[in-house]
Amino acid sequence: MGEANTMFITLEGGEGAGKTTQILHLAGFLAERGLKCILTREPGGTDLGKKIRALLLSPDNAGMAPETELLLYMADRAEHIRTVIRPALMEGKTVLCDRFFDATLVYQGAARGLSPEWTAQLHALVFAGLTPELTLLLDLPPEVGLARARRQLEKGARSARESRFEDETLAFHQRVRDGYLELARRQPERFRVIDAAREEGRVREEIHSAVEAFLDEHRKKSNEQRATSKE
Repeated sequence: MGEANTMFITLEGGEGAGKTTQILHLAGFLAERGLKCILTREPGGTDLGKKIRALLLSPDNAGMAPETELLLYMADRAEHIRTVIRPALMEGKTVLCDRFFDATLVYQGAARGLSPEWTAQLHALVFAGLTPELTLLLDLPPEVGLARARRQLEKGARSARESRFEDETLAFHQRVRDGYLELARRQPERFRVIDAAREEGRVREEIHSAVEAFLDEHRKKSNEQRATSKE
C-alpha cells in the first residue's frame, strides 16, 4: 500500500456503536479530499459473504458452536480479501471496512473463549500480511450500545433476521468491549479510540479529526519514501 492515496481503514466496535452511520460520513469526508473510496463490511462484503452473513447473524442459529462461527467468519474474509479488498487496493483506492480481523479476535476470542493463537494462525493463512493502516474503535459501554441496537430493531432500522449477537448477554458484550480496548492498548500506532457514547455529530467530528491527522502523517511518510527512492 505504498501509493499516497491507497489506504486500508477499518471501523470497529460493539453493537450499537454507530459504525454504519459513521463509515458513510467518513466516505464523504475522504471523497471531498480527492480520495477514491470503496465501502465494504464483514461479514457480507461479497455475494458469497451475504449468504454466510445470513447464517452467522440469524437468531435461528443461536446454538452455533464457537468453532463453526469462527470458520464461517474466516471463509467470509478469505473471499472478501481475494475479490474485494486486495483488488481495490491494487487499483489505488482507499478501502473503508466495517469490521475486520480485530472483530474476530474479540468476538470469537475474548468473548467466546477460543484460543487467540489458533485464531491468529487461521487468519495468517487467510490474510497473508494484510493489516489495516488505521483502525477507528468506536467505544461505548455495552449497555448503551445494546439499548441503541434494540431501539433500532423496534423501529425496523435493523433487521430482526440479523439479531443473534444482540441476544447475547451483557457479560458477553462487556468481554467484547474489554477485548477491543486491550487491542487498542497493545497497538496504539494503529488504533484511535473514539468515544461513541456521545451525540452523533460530535463522534463524526472526532473521527474526521483523527483521520485528518492520519492523512497528514501518511502523506509525510509517502513523500519521504519517494525522496529516498530518488537518492
